[in-house]
Amino acid sequence: MSYSAIGEACSVDRGAEDDKLYTQQAVVFIEDAIQYRSINHRVDASSLCLYRWYYSRICQWGLGLTIAVLLLLAFVERPSSLSVSSDPRHRSPAWEPPCGFTESFEMVCLIIFSLDLTVKSYLIGWEEFRKNKWLIGYTVVLSVSIIDWMLSVSMVCDEKLRVRRLLRPFFLLQNSSLMKKTLKCIKRTLPEIASVILLLALHLCLFTMIGMLLFAKTEDPKKNGEWEIYFRNLPTSLTSLLVLLTTANNPDVMIPAYSLNRGYSIFFVTFSVIGTYCLMNLLTAIIYNQFRGYLLMSVQTSIIRRRLGIRAAFQVLSCQGAQQSTEEHVGVDSVLEVMSRVQMKSYYKAAITTEAQQYAEAGQMDREQFRKIFDELDKDRIKEHPPLPQYNSPVLQRLQLIFSHYYLNILGNAVALANVMCICTVLVLNSERSTAERDNFLLEIINLCFILYYLFEMSVKVFAFGWRGYLSYKNNIFDGCLTILLLALQITIFVTYWLPRSKWEMIRLVNMLIVFRFLRIIPDIKLMALVASTLLDLVKNLRAFAGILVVVYYVFAVFGIWLFEGAIKPPPEMSVISNTSMDNITSNFSMECGTYEQLEYWPNNFDDFAASIMLLYNVMIVNNWQAFMDAYSRYTTDWAKVYFVCWWLTSSVMWVNLFVALILENFTYKWDRSHSCSVTDVERIRYETSVQLIFKGQIQEPTEEELLCQLHLHPHLHLHYNHPDHDPPSRPDATPVLSHRPPPPTRTHHKPPPRSWSTARAQCQRDTGSATSTTISPHDSESATLDPTLRPPVRDPQTAIHGAATEALDLRVIKQRDSGEGG
Repeated sequence: MSYSAIGEACSVDRGAEDDKLYTQQAVVFIEDAIQYRSINHRVDASSLCLYRWYYSRICQWGLGLTIAVLLLLAFVERPSSLSVSSDPRHRSPAWEPPCGFTESFEMVCLIIFSLDLTVKSYLIGWEEFRKNKWLIGYTVVLSVSIIDWMLSVSMVCDEKLRVRRLLRPFFLLQNSSLMKKTLKCIKRTLPEIASVILLLALHLCLFTMIGMLLFAKTEDPKKNGEWEIYFRNLPTSLTSLLVLLTTANNPDVMIPAYSLNRGYSIFFVTFSVIGTYCLMNLLTAIIYNQFRGYLLMSVQTSIIRRRLGIRAAFQVLSCQGAQQSTEEHVGVDSVLEVMSRVQMKSYYKAAITTEAQQYAEAGQMDREQFRKIFDELDKDRIKEHPPLPQYNSPVLQRLQLIFSHYYLNILGNAVALANVMCICTVLVLNSERSTAERDNFLLEIINLCFILYYLFEMSVKVFAFGWRGYLSYKNNIFDGCLTILLLALQITIFVTYWLPRSKWEMIRLVNMLIVFRFLRIIPDIKLMALVASTLLDLVKNLRAFAGILVVVYYVFAVFGIWLFEGAIKPPPEMSVISNTSMDNITSNFSMECGTYEQLEYWPNNFDDFAASIMLLYNVMIVNNWQAFMDAYSRYTTDWAKVYFVCWWLTSSVMWVNLFVALILENFTYKWDRSHSCSVTDVERIRYETSVQLIFKGQIQEPTEEELLCQLHLHPHLHLHYNHPDHDPPSRPDATPVLSHRPPPPTRTHHKPPPRSWSTARAQCQRDTGSATSTTISPHDSESATLDPTLRPPVRDPQTAIHGAATEALDLRVIKQRDSGEGG
């Protein structure tokens, strides 16, 4: 089966099976566009069925569950985290799984990943696989993991080092395209911040030298306090000022010198102002600014993928219905049939279908009309509540008007506040009494009265709005569920009144639920509603950024266990349950004020995976993180400080600040779009806040010729012209069409994408004439758009199909950012 462009017509020899294939292709291309996926995959019927199955919800959820299981094995494997406490003084022996238990789950996961790699490689083809670094890395990591697994089983799980544990986060990274883009942006950002890091290091070294000169050892022991504790040698001096950079040891670090002479404070204040408030904040700004620029380029690729998927769907549908036409059109019936088979959110499917039905009278739509109906994907969802039930009685109508009024919500919030204040008052009065001494009868009566009002409020709202209308409000669902649960618990309290312990436990649960119920006020306050919705959107739309943080935590925790497992042990007299010998307690032990031992930080260790995660979190917060660094450098080696400094730079300096900046970006985006809306509108509008839409206003849309050029370079769909020299059609209305014929044998290599307008045109012409296609990697390509000042005049987009370059989107984004236009 093939297509040809003869003169002005798109003539197609096709049958019923071909029409089904065109429809199936259009369905898949639209699904690719919705999910921002690449369309560079096989397009024959069997491959499309496999492709849709692979990206089905159940298959992707299964793959995600497999990744989660593999990562969670670290909590069960040796050293096991299955103990109540991580404190070695109180920790009971953890359950250690027998050899082969976790290994069995791991092998099942590795087999599933092998199938995943096989399917991905088949769908994109060998040529694309060779250019895809992520899939090559997937193959290497999978092979190393299987080999390491075999070695582990052969050694009866007695090996000390499991390399595959360190490689497990790779499976999480490669499964998310946005996570891969984020990682690529971070990698590109690192060189940009090197100058500020160098300046920060220079600042630290300069003040270290000055500090060692100021606080040198003197003959008077009373004046050597600063030297003895903080500036005894170069490593100690560097560490002291590095911790001061995070303000964790302020003002402790300056007290010995400040108590002798207040002039010494100038040194520490100057260091903090320059380092903490200038250089550190400047570093944060540069990190976010550079990362944001590269993220814009990655988002540009996603936008192009959506536009290219929609354009490819139009192309196959136009050739499906083409008989003898001078222009490209698609039938409305074909579009509606395709949309009925597309897997997407029902709301957007209905909106796109409604837009398409507007062209039913004409019976067809052109390229621009087809593109515009998919603009519904970028619009906010307006939630329409069901109509109020109709009552014939004037009394019921009057009551319905009263109970559906907004003031009823205000009254309910006031009552909930009064309930919380009553609970707070009783807790303050009984704070010094034990649970056995408390008389909770009065509190039970008060809570019962409030719960009866909550039940009344729920009942009248159901009467006013109807069941469907009541459940259409999320705050009503939250309120109603808690009200029913509170009523059930209160009844149980009175039934079991003679069981003191169980009664107190249920009273405590009721009080916590009542306090939790007070969150119902959030939807009624606009700013609070926006903040709450922003937090929910972060869970949904910024998972990729949190995923990178999970990967970093995982890698550093595994390294921490390898390096420091069992390094710190409490002295024998402090140990209640001793699992290992305490004979190696040495002079490293210190009970000085502020040390690890004096603060009793024993639960914070690297003895198991869960404890390692918690210790890394405490260091990321940077509150008293010098205690951990000092302890592990004393019990192991001074090089342990490198580990903690690297973790501080990675987590606290770079990633946390970047994550906070993205939260602000997300909130600002929603605030700018809703500042003129009322509270009711904020509740009704479900803002689309994906990363692509947040930055869409600063992204340049691809042109028609650029889309057609990329479509022409598709590795499995081949555009060709029925022309002696295979040149682009000279007439503006001559339409390029698709060919599903297999690629000719001469297609033996892949040239890089064109790099300029003239080379792009010559490149596309040579590719067409020699039947050699230039393809773009479906996962790693960073698409580009020509700068308008560099593009020559185009008579018609159709005549410029082979002249479009695929490179300068990145250049345009950078140019806009440098000139202040791109944000």
